[in-house]
Amino acid sequence: MADGSSEARDAERRREIVEAARQCFLQFGYAKTSLDDIAKRAGISRPLIYRKFKNKEDVFTAVYEQLLEALYPRVEQVLAGRGSPREKLLGVYEHLLMEPWEMLEGAPMAAEFYEACSKVLPEVEAKHERLRLKYTQAVLGSKELSEVFMLAVDGLGVDLPSARVLRRRLQVLVERFV
Repeated sequence: MADGSSEARDAERRREIVEAARQCFLQFGYAKTSLDDIAKRAGISRPLIYRKFKNKEDVFTAVYEQLLEALYPRVEQVLAGRGSPREKLLGVYEHLLMEPWEMLEGAPMAAEFYEACSKVLPEVEAKHERLRLKYTQAVLGSKELSEVFMLAVDGLGVDLPSARVLRRRLQVLVERFV
């Protein structure tokens, strides 16, 4: 049986691998990143990655899930807090849209990262879309209005604007919906 310090080391090693993988995927893209690249960035051997993950897709899943799972509690705090519908909708999308955008801004393969998410991880992407609809609908009420709002949000970043420009576009959009 593993003791607490061994489990803590295992969890820390996994976090290090996921962070190294995130950096590699954003620098080289999903297709060009190898487990050797990730191992080198993490300062470990490739076999050690296989102790924690089945394959590259499994590592990529962990990267994407970690990114998303960190957002949801903050979104729920916004929804549970005080504020007008406009403030809440802006707060929700500050976490769901702006935080990831700012994290990926300037990364050479940021656009390819999102494309790989939908191609490689359709079930994770589908879960994220369901939660995004749930959170949007919690503010707007109507499912149909929420879906239209989400489609409009998706269009805000189509030309890969800076975070500053995207945030301003989001503010304009929210002002029109709420």
